[in-house]
Amino acid sequence: MEKIIDEKTQGNTLTLEAREGNSRKLYIESYGCAMNFSDSEIVASILADQGYNTTNLLEEADLVLVNTCSIRDKAEQTVRKRLEKYNAVKRINPKMKVGVLGCMAERLKEKFLEEEKIVDLVVGPDAYKDIPNLLKEVEEGRDAVNVILSKEETYGDISPVRLGGNGITAFVSITRGCDNMCTFCVVPFTRGRERSRDPQSILREVDDLAEKGYKEITLLGQNVDSYLWYGGGLKKDFKNASEMEQATATDFAQLLDMVATAHPRMRIRFSTSNPQDMHEEVLHIVAKHPNICNHIHLPVQSGSTRILKEMNRQHTREEYMKLVDRIWEIIPGCSISQDMIVGFPTETEEDHKETMSLMEYVKYDFGYMYKYSERPGTMAARKLEDDVPEETKSRRLTEIVDLQQKHSAIRTAEFLGKTVTVLIEKESKKNKDEWSGRTEHNNVAVFPKENYKAGDFVNVKITDCTTATLIGEVVGYS
Repeated sequence: MEKIIDEKTQGNTLTLEAREGNSRKLYIESYGCAMNFSDSEIVASILADQGYNTTNLLEEADLVLVNTCSIRDKAEQTVRKRLEKYNAVKRINPKMKVGVLGCMAERLKEKFLEEEKIVDLVVGPDAYKDIPNLLKEVEEGRDAVNVILSKEETYGDISPVRLGGNGITAFVSITRGCDNMCTFCVVPFTRGRERSRDPQSILREVDDLAEKGYKEITLLGQNVDSYLWYGGGLKKDFKNASEMEQATATDFAQLLDMVATAHPRMRIRFSTSNPQDMHEEVLHIVAKHPNICNHIHLPVQSGSTRILKEMNRQHTREEYMKLVDRIWEIIPGCSISQDMIVGFPTETEEDHKETMSLMEYVKYDFGYMYKYSERPGTMAARKLEDDVPEETKSRRLTEIVDLQQKHSAIRTAEFLGKTVTVLIEKESKKNKDEWSGRTEHNNVAVFPKENYKAGDFVNVKITDCTTATLIGEVVGYS
């Protein structure tokens, strides 16, 4: 899954049903991408077996965990501020233990224990099963660190406790780590090399979600297209697998087909796709199954081939455009969203114009756009000078965001007068008499509640829209 940070969910705490007999309280806060929120559910599941129930009251917690992100400096600064807050509470409740989980833990390791005197344990993304042992260490008065990245760990055997969700949509993790080595990205260093999860364990998790009444799942990975299961092991070691293992391997297209076939009434999304790994077979599977959403998140990062090369993205501008054309040939009307980084080292005005012209070509439905910020430990930080002035970055970002707004407005307006299927997810933020849900193209739609309920699939006739939201009325169940 691309490193998309949903600003609205940052710092959310997880609360789940209390388990009888559990007497200790866990407070867990998550930052960063969907993968981190999914990991927090795994951690809560592991700790439920250790006698912990979740709480959203920091003051009453025996154990406070913060699941961190290293993608942007801002995310790290936020976590440092939170640690100061925990410290204040810890003075009142000295028994409280504090731990840092996730990518920032991986990046800063022991530094955390030295700098942030408040932290008792530091746990990297592959070491969550070790938390019970680490807690024993802490209880005996020792600092505890486990940031060993694993070649095997996929947490396929732990069924996540679904936290703070709506009971309708869920993330299902299918790969961990990444092999792509984009020069701006810290993920290969904080989450390790890429490995895939056993397809049977994925199917079991989806079966379980269907049984519990979930209506939509998103298959998650830093890079879902390169999913490859051949009995376990790293993606990069596949070339050494036996003939039998290679012949019986499951790739992403096959996994998607399996899940969609097993649950025709379950709506399926996937994120994130990497252009160089997006195989045409996947597009045919999306076209074949009505329950797979016609929306592809296809990060491009830049419209300039020269910059793409500096970023170590394994595709050119032209290859990307060709892929977009193929998507629309095979899945007519498919919506496409983007990730963009502006102001990457050496980016010129010409490179920036190429990004704008690529956007004009695709007219993305929506996107996630960021200014480049140097992450320590990445290739770009080691080899490239962050040489684009801050004000230039800001201006370019504004131009790109404005252009995206314009394109989003064009794309949303295409639905005016049409009837679309919407899965009702929650009450509209702005009006308690309206439902809010998403279409298969990932547009948010709002409409009067009438007698419908959350979790229903309904047909909505679109009568109006803003740049980001469709407005309409229900014409019946879908």
